[in-house]
Amino acid sequence: PLGQKKTREAPDNPDNPAKPAENSKPSENVDKSEDKPKVNLPPKDEDKPENTTFLVRGVSVSFQMVVGLVAEGLYSLKFHYCQNRSPGIKLPYSFTVEVTEKNPDGYLSAAEIPLSRLYIGMAGVFFTAAMVWVYTLMKHRYSVFKIHWLMAALAFTKSTSLVFHSINYHFINTEGHPIEGWAVMYYITHLLKGALLFITLALIGTGWAFVKYILSDKEKKIFMIVIPLQVLANVAYIIIESTEEGSSEYYLWKEILFLVDLICCGAILFPVVWSIRHLQEASSTDGKGENPDQLQPKCFLSSAMNLEKLKLFRHYYVMIVCYIYFTRIIAILLKVTMPFQWQWCYEFLVEVSTLVFFVLTGYKFRPASNNPYLQLPQDEEDVEMDEVVTESGALEGISKVKKTCNGRDRQKESTL
Repeated sequence: PLGQKKTREAPDNPDNPAKPAENSKPSENVDKSEDKPKVNLPPKDEDKPENTTFLVRGVSVSFQMVVGLVAEGLYSLKFHYCQNRSPGIKLPYSFTVEVTEKNPDGYLSAAEIPLSRLYIGMAGVFFTAAMVWVYTLMKHRYSVFKIHWLMAALAFTKSTSLVFHSINYHFINTEGHPIEGWAVMYYITHLLKGALLFITLALIGTGWAFVKYILSDKEKKIFMIVIPLQVLANVAYIIIESTEEGSSEYYLWKEILFLVDLICCGAILFPVVWSIRHLQEASSTDGKGENPDQLQPKCFLSSAMNLEKLKLFRHYYVMIVCYIYFTRIIAILLKVTMPFQWQWCYEFLVEVSTLVFFVLTGYKFRPASNNPYLQLPQDEEDVEMDEVVTESGALEGISKVKKTCNGRDRQKESTL
């Protein structure tokens, strides 16, 4: 932590209830009329924060610190029990701390004040993107898969989650504490958004509805692993959000959240790798074992379709890796290196990268009638063959075959 630290310590000598440290200034005013003396510190120079240590036992201590513009920074309040500093000695103790921290603009810290406006703005952007996506689906409704509607549900859930997150920060800034109802709504939508995100990414990675309509056993196991882990990750996130940073379980749940999130991100890469391998094998085996003179045009068309889909899933794999690397590593490094008043940029970068990832995924997997990767027919009987020439005789039996896209009506025209 940057800046000064506030420390209150319990002494070994109980006969000395309130004694300032040697380097502290004698500015305490103790009211001896009360049973428990209270130490009140007048505010110091606005440009110089106080740095005072008190040695007290069995009394209540209160102080006030005003930080000016020159001394603004990131401060932390730490408690040390002197008798436990000796090796092998761990004595129990209990205390109650009530801290009120307020900036001129509200109760949020300088790094969190812009978050309310940031979240509500990004919620509007995600909602607009979701409406554009729904319009695209309605325009090409005859080539829409169920996965497309799941992607739309994810975008709307993300927008709703950001709205509740913004409202939650607004009340924290104005009231000093979250409103329970709005906080619960945000946690519910956040949990749904996280589950929908990884389910959608995994389904797209398996090629469901784009390449095949049935999931294999190992792909089903991925969902059995990812979904419970996502529930655990969201529980850890809720505990972290509602727990003070100084509590003992805070860092434990923070480590659990980081580990589980990385496991989920790594798990959704496996279906993409399996789809790429499947398409590579399919494109390399199309037409093998047949006489080159007897190859049908549908073999070449099927091979071209597999190659296009292979290119698509390779791009999708790179997109997922870049998204994970940026939101989990680069953004965190930027948060650590940025000044305290600019740390809100971490959340801004995460939301912008999520928006870019959603837009690119929607563009790559848009409905088939508007997608050069997926507009090829799925059924071999729907292949349109312009001309077929047989070799049964010199010119005998040569015919021109025309076939409609549905593969039902055929028309033969004799060429002789």
